[in-house]
Amino acid sequence: MSGNTTGSGPDRAGEDTADFGYERVRLSEKQARVDDVFRSVARRYDLMNDLMSGGLHRAWKSHLIGMLRPSKTRPHRHLDVAGGTGDIAFRTLEAGGPDTHVTVLDINEAMLRVGAERAGAKYDGRIDFVTGNAETLPLPDNSFDSYTIAFGIRNVPRIDAALREARRVLKPGGRFLCLEFSRVDLPVLEKIYDAYSFHVIPRIGERVAGDRESYQYLVESIRKFPSPGAFAAMIGAAGFSHVTHRRLSGGIVAIHSAWKIS
Repeated sequence: MSGNTTGSGPDRAGEDTADFGYERVRLSEKQARVDDVFRSVARRYDLMNDLMSGGLHRAWKSHLIGMLRPSKTRPHRHLDVAGGTGDIAFRTLEAGGPDTHVTVLDINEAMLRVGAERAGAKYDGRIDFVTGNAETLPLPDNSFDSYTIAFGIRNVPRIDAALREARRVLKPGGRFLCLEFSRVDLPVLEKIYDAYSFHVIPRIGERVAGDRESYQYLVESIRKFPSPGAFAAMIGAAGFSHVTHRRLSGGIVAIHSAWKIS
């Protein structure tokens, strides 16, 4: 598995660069290229997650909502970032009470359109879909009880900026939860997982979605994401407290948890 090489830094010419899968690109280019990937797969996003996780993403997301536990009796304002299709948002609304409200924020309008279509009129008055960048949230300080980002943080060019923004918009006592692919910690499973990821997923993506390159990038982006310990250090550096992580499915994914104390 690759080392902790994700993030941004200057190239030899002094211009900031970032990982785009295994490729190093100008920082200013990464967001546009990520947008192209998700514009391509927006209508097949659930299928994409099924292909990449063998269907396990549904159980992982249920585990995430179980940790979130929105109140069934008190008002609860939740922000789901990079969640355009609404999967986490709908689960949050179903788990919470009638005074639970979710704002779904995504930089990709194609993903948001899918989410809005899926929501229909079912959650009228309880859900908003907002176009925005995780690095510069168009939202006020201290306004949300909780924040989630599921399988999205590794696609953010400046992860440290996104973490600082997450803390900014959370109320004191608010909780940050991030579900992301991680590092498999079982040697036998790691070999199987690598073979499946690099040899099977891109081929299925090509056959099912007609898009091998997007699926290849998504596999590579997982390998470039920091280890759980390194990512926990980044969360702490952003000002969060009580930072922990929980590995699931042999370390294929991890749920990172932290709190804004003040």
